[in-house]
Amino acid sequence: MALDPERRRQLHAMKLKSLVRDYLDDSIEEVVGTDDGALATLSGARFAALAEERCERAMGGALASALRSAADEVHVFASDSTDVLARRAELFSTSVKVWEVNGGVATSADSPKPVTEKPAPDVPELVSTLQDSGLEVVTEHGVIVGEVVGLEVARIICDAQGDRIEVGVGAHDREAFALLHGNMPTVEAIEQVANVVRFHRTPAAEPHPLNRLGAERWLRSHLLAQPARIGASELKAAPPPVQRTNLKEAVPAVAVGHLDDGVDVVVVCAVGIDLDLIPFAADARLFLDPQATLMVVVPQRDAHSVLYDLANQLIDPPLVVPIDDAWREWTTS
Repeated sequence: MALDPERRRQLHAMKLKSLVRDYLDDSIEEVVGTDDGALATLSGARFAALAEERCERAMGGALASALRSAADEVHVFASDSTDVLARRAELFSTSVKVWEVNGGVATSADSPKPVTEKPAPDVPELVSTLQDSGLEVVTEHGVIVGEVVGLEVARIICDAQGDRIEVGVGAHDREAFALLHGNMPTVEAIEQVANVVRFHRTPAAEPHPLNRLGAERWLRSHLLAQPARIGASELKAAPPPVQRTNLKEAVPAVAVGHLDDGVDVVVVCAVGIDLDLIPFAADARLFLDPQATLMVVVPQRDAHSVLYDLANQLIDPPLVVPIDDAWREWTTS
């Protein structure tokens, strides 16, 4: 039986209190339990955070809360993804220490080696099928997919059953499509699904799940076609620093390329307020090109002051580029 949300938040707060007492030897001025963990303001300009859910996304929220508390030392306790958190902590000028919690025992998390890209399968014929069907072919951490305006409609699968293309928007849709249309030729199947997605991901389309999914990848798709909108001469899709686990997960979309003056750039796109956008973006640059200019692109309404505050906490701050809130209405000439 699932815990009542309020009770879960209370337990998170109690756990953080215990960790602060045992490992930081500090007094707590205020502690608040959240659905994902807990936040605590400590004496002496210190701040502590506990990550219990979606741990890899905890750095931004902890730093944003620490900024509001005017803290200059931050401690993040997490039971998972401490390697990711420790790597991102090193990119900020703020003093951030990450602790790995195991069975109630906390140890200092070591910064991991840089992320390496998993090689993609060598299946040129299947890639050509995706391209010839008019799809945008995107490779991320060894996974090759075909997208329509940023939404996956086909994926190349390589397993014990052989190499093939599965068609559908996400794993469940691919399975359902195979059951209902298993005998349909692949090219015809791709066209059928792609046309449905295109209908819903066009300017002035009525609200629909197909134009709410992957908004950040839709924005990236526009910028790949029209890089001049952000002062770039060319852009291409690039993998994120941490692999996206499912289609419904809103993970910033990444691209690499060159600005008009020839400078290398890493572009990270997001839609909606995302406190972890800046740590994620900095990690993406570290992964793809540590010397590149980092550009964070969001709709104007999402360019909240906290985004700039967090950006300024990076050792090498990014350019925050607000774009038109009506970006979905952009058309490609």
